[in-house]
Amino acid sequence: MQVPFVSITTPIDPAYPNSTNGELFPWTELRLPASIRPLHYDLTLNPDLKTMTFTGHTVISMSVQHNTKRIVLHSAELNITKATFQLDDGKPSDVTVLEYKPRQQIAVKFTEELKAGQHLVLTLDYSANLSHNYDGFYNSSHTDKNGVKSVLAATQFEPLAARKAFPCFDEPAFKATFLVKISRESGYMTLSNMPKVTLLKLESFHPTHWLRFYLFDFRFSSLHSQIDRGVSVYSVPDKKEHTRFALKTASKLLQFYNNFFDKTYSLKKLDLVAIPDFLAGAMENWGLITFRETSLLVGNNSSRLEQQLVASVIAHELAHQWFGNLVTMSWWNDLWLNEGFATYMQYMSLQREFPELDTDNLFLAMRFRALAKDALNSSHPVIVKVDTAEQVLEMFDSVSYEKGASILLMLNASLPGEQFRKGIIEYLRKFSGLNTVTEDLWNSLTQVCVVSEMMKSWMLQKGFPLITVSRSKGQVTLTQEHFLLTADNTTRSSSLWHIPVTYVNDSCSLEPECKQLFTLKTASGKTERTLKLPDNVKWLKLNYRNTGFYIVHYGDEGWKALIDALNQNISVLTHEDRASLIHNMFALSRLGRVTFRQVLSLLNYISNETDTAPVTEALSQLTTIYKLLDKRQELGLVARMKAYILNRFDSLICKQTWGEELSASKQKLRSALLESACSLDHPYCVQNATELYKQYLESNRTKQIPGDLQRLVFTVAARSDEGWVQVLQMYAHATYDAEKRKMLILKAVLNGETVQTQELPLVFSTVSNGFAGHLFTWNFIQENWNRLIEKFPVGSSAIQSIITSTTSQFSTQAHLDQVQGFFTSLKERGSQMRVVQEALETIRLNQCWMDRNLPAFRQWL
Repeated sequence: MQVPFVSITTPIDPAYPNSTNGELFPWTELRLPASIRPLHYDLTLNPDLKTMTFTGHTVISMSVQHNTKRIVLHSAELNITKATFQLDDGKPSDVTVLEYKPRQQIAVKFTEELKAGQHLVLTLDYSANLSHNYDGFYNSSHTDKNGVKSVLAATQFEPLAARKAFPCFDEPAFKATFLVKISRESGYMTLSNMPKVTLLKLESFHPTHWLRFYLFDFRFSSLHSQIDRGVSVYSVPDKKEHTRFALKTASKLLQFYNNFFDKTYSLKKLDLVAIPDFLAGAMENWGLITFRETSLLVGNNSSRLEQQLVASVIAHELAHQWFGNLVTMSWWNDLWLNEGFATYMQYMSLQREFPELDTDNLFLAMRFRALAKDALNSSHPVIVKVDTAEQVLEMFDSVSYEKGASILLMLNASLPGEQFRKGIIEYLRKFSGLNTVTEDLWNSLTQVCVVSEMMKSWMLQKGFPLITVSRSKGQVTLTQEHFLLTADNTTRSSSLWHIPVTYVNDSCSLEPECKQLFTLKTASGKTERTLKLPDNVKWLKLNYRNTGFYIVHYGDEGWKALIDALNQNISVLTHEDRASLIHNMFALSRLGRVTFRQVLSLLNYISNETDTAPVTEALSQLTTIYKLLDKRQELGLVARMKAYILNRFDSLICKQTWGEELSASKQKLRSALLESACSLDHPYCVQNATELYKQYLESNRTKQIPGDLQRLVFTVAARSDEGWVQVLQMYAHATYDAEKRKMLILKAVLNGETVQTQELPLVFSTVSNGFAGHLFTWNFIQENWNRLIEKFPVGSSAIQSIITSTTSQFSTQAHLDQVQGFFTSLKERGSQMRVVQEALETIRLNQCWMDRNLPAFRQWL
């Protein structure tokens, strides 16, 4: 029976909002009703790259799950010109579509109920403009080495933008199949998730469960891998030679994941596409992964660090083909199931398959960053309620990615043998093609009760524990509390965690066999546990190789014993453990549990340090303090702090070479040391960088600057007016994207015709480092906020990055008042963002730390 559409207003709860035509819209929630489920989309798109518009024809087959009088789905910025509805085998009839723009929803209402089990077909014709932002179905362009500009069209749907390309049920739980047809002009090619069925000007693709599509004039490299899955890498024609590393890396990692997950990649092809104008680092579209060019393309003579970046992004996106595509979280509150897993697997897979890229240190630095973010009161639990579109965007943050990955590392390190891997294999087997929640993962691990009980304490509360160690002869007492940085009298929560604690001591401290493991539980509200140790144990180091997500305070005597041990022989601890001690000491200084003199006492050993992780962590922490002093214009202290840093690392700085270096770890160490040295005007560094740039120019740019030194050399060159003009001209003509980016970040060129808008967050981050620059960027934000949120949505990662980099070095009441006043005035245009609360909290903490430590600094320096 055909159910008639209601074209007149019917009595409905007055809480319903008005649609665009004045009629009441039959839904009030962000999430769509579960009464209708899409089964299949038949989609035809006709893009016009001359007018930058497109038309579409979408046929949605649906089933009724529960009796209902409405169909509600998503549509944004689409002009629907015709709509028809068909019930079961009945005839199609015209219907009117209601639209509620604030939630980007459309609806069809009926006078009689649709019954559970019935089959529906909704057909929609529409037209729209190609987006000028970076989401939905958007236009992009590239200019070749001869100055010829070409246009292209691409899609970016996650998390809320598929609705900008076609009407759909735009939520992760509404999985369906898609058949897509795309028209194109000659000279262009199209790609979608699955291989083409026809090769005509209206190209048709095999059905797929995830939908993405692209229209461009690219070139590609392909490799038929050993597992009979075709891997291809696409780029603009001028950059085809830069695809080789990505092609080999993707093929090798695909084989690794097939073996590790014991489940072969599901699709018939895997395309990796470098998009010239792409905001995200990459997007894991099933069978059609898209990348920013700098995240996929590297030259044949690229540095290990450049390869490390590209391999990391590829590894992350390939992991998503299982975690995210094959198995998908049900709603955005469980985003960590996608992003935390992909982040963890990217590091684990590269450690196994590409040990020469030294991603262990990269993963360690990431865990330190995650701890810093999660120490703030403005942080949030891994699993948190998501009720607005802005909150969906804000879930793509350090907690979902970095803390999620850190917790998985901690879990894996605490489980015996292959138990973690076996649990993952079971999870993928059981939920293949389905949606899941976090409990489904815990239930797939073998020690169900133990794992679930332990992990709830990490998933459902924000922050992490501080473990305090006190020792009385052979008895050691461990106490836990919430590590919370606060600038006021905020009450620390009574949160407690089930902590898998590891430790080593002076009798055995380096090899994995030395590690002891126990769980510091929260049973009966107890916050402590006692250990027995032989009296002759001189020191104890907790959190072996920093695999746990917690910070340790050893007390004055415990710290002194560890510091004495390092001063005698730095090799008594692994480099991860030495870096961990440095990180923990600075964190405790911010918390007010240790004095800055204790921090400096630990750093006395650093002159003998040569490993990358401890040196870069110490440099990063000291540079942060230096920048705070610089922004406060404490000129005397700035000069003395500068002298301290240069003196402490002078020997290691002068040992660095300026030629090609093959080791990724040594490249990272060299670039960190020399970039810090040159920024602090170390004569040796500035002289060598200037000479290297001179040789580069005199050779007509044929004498290559080592990749890990390019940013440093171009930065030093651009200090002069002449050098800046030269570097800007080189940027305009460079075709190698990694090199362009190292030129780009020298100064703010905020004209989109010179520098692509996608790079604006990076420009903000770099310019904010300088004293004048951080004031300029803050003023720019205030004057151009509306333009920024037109390009980057409120709550997006780009907006989060811009706000954080611009405000993170403020430490005065005047700046706190300015930032608070500005964002409060924005109201719905940004005032409620979590990153704003984080920025205000960071400024208060900076102010508190400076007020507490400036007197000691003056005395010490």
